[in-house]
Amino acid sequence: MQEQTEAVQRMQDYIETHLNETISLTDLARASLFSPWYAARLFKELTGLAPADYIRRLRLSKSALCLRDDACRIVDVAFDMGFGSVDGYQRAFFREFGCNPREYAKRPVPLYLFTPFGVKYKAKFHRTKREERTMENVRNVFIQVIEKPARKVLIKRGEKAEEYWTYCEEVGCDVWGLLTSMKSISGEPVCLWLPEQYRKPGTSKYVQGVEVAADYDGDVPAGFDVIELPAAKYLMFQGEPFEEEDYCQAIEAVQSAMNAYDPSVIGYAYDAENPRVQLEPIGKRGYIEMLAVK
Repeated sequence: MQEQTEAVQRMQDYIETHLNETISLTDLARASLFSPWYAARLFKELTGLAPADYIRRLRLSKSALCLRDDACRIVDVAFDMGFGSVDGYQRAFFREFGCNPREYAKRPVPLYLFTPFGVKYKAKFHRTKREERTMENVRNVFIQVIEKPARKVLIKRGEKAEEYWTYCEEVGCDVWGLLTSMKSISGEPVCLWLPEQYRKPGTSKYVQGVEVAADYDGDVPAGFDVIELPAAKYLMFQGEPFEEEDYCQAIEAVQSAMNAYDPSVIGYAYDAENPRVQLEPIGKRGYIEMLAVK
């Protein structure tokens, strides 16, 4: 099965690299090293979507971020993302998100964006999530003090989750797409381990959310709560860049360094009154977690 997983990952990588170009099944078959018929069947089997549907949803989600962040014309976004006409793009956008792209550009609202996981990433998780792992090589972890301002965080609570995968089982992984659609003061969504004072009875310690300004009065998605966090200093632990399928080892290296580090050597103590923060594991920048200090 590894050969098939590698083939679908190559197709996903090809789509990501050539998203603004015309992508044919022949192109994907060439990337997969299989026949077009078998490549299409394999792609749907491992991603849950036909290649054309996968490409369409990814293009629409990328286009939503362009409309949110850039002063661009609808016609330019439509053609840049490979749609044959503005009308076709507008209809597809409405079917996907339930709103018109022109209205969305004027007043962005939270949307459930399509955020696909690489199949190698998912396959690695299924092989390792219940295995004991040991670090084979020493990895560098970089530490720096950063400051976070007073802010609000729009969070989606789980039930009993204390880590990512249990949270996904309780809440669903689609929430990350919604969070990604919302403009954050930190530039991306966050995962938090909440201290007791920020939890509600019967809800999870681990949550996902988006940091917004302290005076935020915009939309709050249904089922979300808003918490207010004070300004605080954090130690940011950042590991080395890693291959996406090696994310488990990358996380382990950083968390081992966090457990071993004594902040008193730089004049700080850990601050248990503020949440621990996790960012999305992205291979090219290294895994990142943050612990509050005082």
